[in-house]
Amino acid sequence: MLWIIVLFFVLHWYLSLFAQTFFLHRYSAHKAFTMSRGWERFFFIFCYITQGSSYLSPWAYGIMHRIHHAYTDTEDDPHSPSFDKNLMAMMWRTKKMYAGILQKQIPVEEKFTKNVPDWRWFDLMANSGLSRLLWIGVYVWFYIVFAPSLWFLLLIPIHAAMGPIHGVVINWFAHKYGEVNHEQDNTSKNLFKVDWLMFGEGYHNNHHKYPSRTNFATHKGEFDFCYPIILLLSKLKVIQMAK
Repeated sequence: MLWIIVLFFVLHWYLSLFAQTFFLHRYSAHKAFTMSRGWERFFFIFCYITQGSSYLSPWAYGIMHRIHHAYTDTEDDPHSPSFDKNLMAMMWRTKKMYAGILQKQIPVEEKFTKNVPDWRWFDLMANSGLSRLLWIGVYVWFYIVFAPSLWFLLLIPIHAAMGPIHGVVINWFAHKYGEVNHEQDNTSKNLFKVDWLMFGEGYHNNHHKYPSRTNFATHKGEFDFCYPIILLLSKLKVIQMAK
């Protein structure tokens, strides 16, 4: 049954990552393309299914990410290695910022909320403690049924926090390590030449240079694995590319 566990883990990693980079990041935060309200609701549900217990509200994520771009590497940045002493401190500050935006306890300038997709009751349901516990219960059940050893239960925390783990790979490591294609007044870097791990998100320096660009690859030898899927969805009329 090991192959089932490997398949489940890989699918959860990449489907959750696709939901984040395609819908939350490129669509919700940057409006790199548009889609109908019906497809928008479809991808809300897609995010919930693929992210599970680590579901991130497209509305709160989109706002927080816009703030990140506006105040990169300053004390107003929701997540910056320059202002957090370690990785866990940054994750905790990001969590508090996200929760404050979601619950509308933090005042946000109107420029950061414009055209961000909002499905209020669904976001609150998907972010509830009960929903997160139910998803973790699904992961535990799956491993008890299919894992060849109970040692595999140690993977449960990764499944439970998949979204934040994806976020910290970029928000911490891609501001500390890697290469710089485009000199800017921030610490953003590219983690990989061919980004097979983060579905294009690893081209963080490229992205900070061209925030609304649909294809995060900008140099020869780079390949954004999410971009061909975006092109396919455009051809299928699911989305409309922004000019």
